[in-house]
Amino acid sequence: MNALDLMRLGPVIPVLVIDHLADAVPLAKALVAGGIRVLEVTLRTRVALEAIRAIAREVGDAIPGVGTITRAADFAASTAAGARFGVSPGLTPALIDAAQASGLPFIPGVLTPSEVIAARAAGFTELKLFPAQQAGGIGMLNAMIGPFPDVTFCPTGGLTGASAADYLALPNVGCVGGSWLTPKDAIRARDWQRITALAREATRLRPQAG
Repeated sequence: MNALDLMRLGPVIPVLVIDHLADAVPLAKALVAGGIRVLEVTLRTRVALEAIRAIAREVGDAIPGVGTITRAADFAASTAAGARFGVSPGLTPALIDAAQASGLPFIPGVLTPSEVIAARAAGFTELKLFPAQQAGGIGMLNAMIGPFPDVTFCPTGGLTGASAADYLALPNVGCVGGSWLTPKDAIRARDWQRITALAREATRLRPQAG
């Protein structure tokens, strides 16, 4: 499964910040129950890799990936943990080399047209626009259509359940990323039913493929 296939599996890739390992599996199960299978676990906490490992082992329908990749070494660690894709807020020569060596489907982050050109030259045509809202949001993505007709974006950063549908209506948006499916207070309260309900709402933003 390549990066474009992953984007097409659902309209939203939730950006997960997991502080407690015990939350990983029930959180993933809650999202999958709501129809969201592609899950980005960010490397922002000390338990992130163990969380990916637990999800990969115990939630069969989930497709766990790793987010916030910023170092070349993150690829090997993520693959060993069972990650099936990677996402980064940016792109460097070291990340390009590591991504290509790993074979892991990779969605690098871009902010400007020059960065899109550099990413495309490295062989990446599925990109994360980050931070999307601060980068110009829908206006920026509309401006990208003409010069980059072969690029598909996953805008992430500042999106909400209310704004996501407008992004998904754009022809160069494959999916969106966001954290609104997993509110911190819902995770603290272990209110998995609420998260399932939010996931179910998200799937209605656009019909799912596959």
